[in-house]
Amino acid sequence: MHSLDWTLLRSFLAVVEGGSLSAAAKGIGATQPTLSRHIRELETALGVILFTRSAQGLDPTKAALTLVDDARAMGAAAEALALKAQGRSQQLFGTVRITASVIVANLMLPPILAALRQAEPTIQIEIVASDTNQNLLRRDADIAIRMTDPTQNALIARKLGDTPIGLFATRSYFDRRGRVTSKGDLRHHDLIGLDRNDFLIRGFAGHDIQLTREEFALRTDDGMLTWNLLLAGAGIGIGQVVLARRHPELEQVDAGLKLGALPVWLVMSEEVRTNARIRRVADFLVAELTDILHGGRPGQAEGVAEITLQRQ
Repeated sequence: MHSLDWTLLRSFLAVVEGGSLSAAAKGIGATQPTLSRHIRELETALGVILFTRSAQGLDPTKAALTLVDDARAMGAAAEALALKAQGRSQQLFGTVRITASVIVANLMLPPILAALRQAEPTIQIEIVASDTNQNLLRRDADIAIRMTDPTQNALIARKLGDTPIGLFATRSYFDRRGRVTSKGDLRHHDLIGLDRNDFLIRGFAGHDIQLTREEFALRTDDGMLTWNLLLAGAGIGIGQVVLARRHPELEQVDAGLKLGALPVWLVMSEEVRTNARIRRVADFLVAELTDILHGGRPGQAEGVAEITLQRQ
């Protein structure tokens, strides 16, 4: 038997992990006919049947299950090799992939990236706006802007600062419904909360405000929708103080509530720290975001100081 093509094993792993051709195709960006062909080729090369069909999708056979760990090890080695090769690139052209929360991607990054494009027109930027942490070790992104402390091993990170959060509503909303003068007043207002996530319920409970899910008049897990509902005067919602300051029509609730702040981190895989274009984008992001967190305007940072990243 000749050595196995990694492409076939990659498709095999995608089907094992996805449980069906459709899920696997979506996961790795391939087509179902291509994946089906890859499985047939791998079965022919190995001389075994790898999957059986069931009502739930495709079930791996015993022969297939014996291959999974080795295939995953090959995948990890291939990804590590690609990261090392990427890290050695010193060219200031090409693509850098950035991931950030929905709010940061929509409300902070656009003017920063516009300024970056003027400064570095040969670098293209891909943006993943997601509140789910992307796996940098699997090359889901080159740089992550995160609002939680990094936890993955083999990552390097720089804390840029903290962004205070508070409760806000429009002046017109407060004119219509009255101001909040105590924590108890919140129960008599239209609160904008989360749908499936209990983060706010737990947060309020920490301030001796016991709220049920039903006491939030508007509920969504979409950060941008929450922000737009708040700006539309639909109710009281949570937001970053640095963003709220851009809107003079917003008033912050002052009822003795101290909601604290979220940390802001820039995170990269250690293997790409020597890549010139990724390093350049990281330096630019650090300068601009640090300026914003300290009250500056996006796209207005003076100079781009080189950063020192800490290994996590």
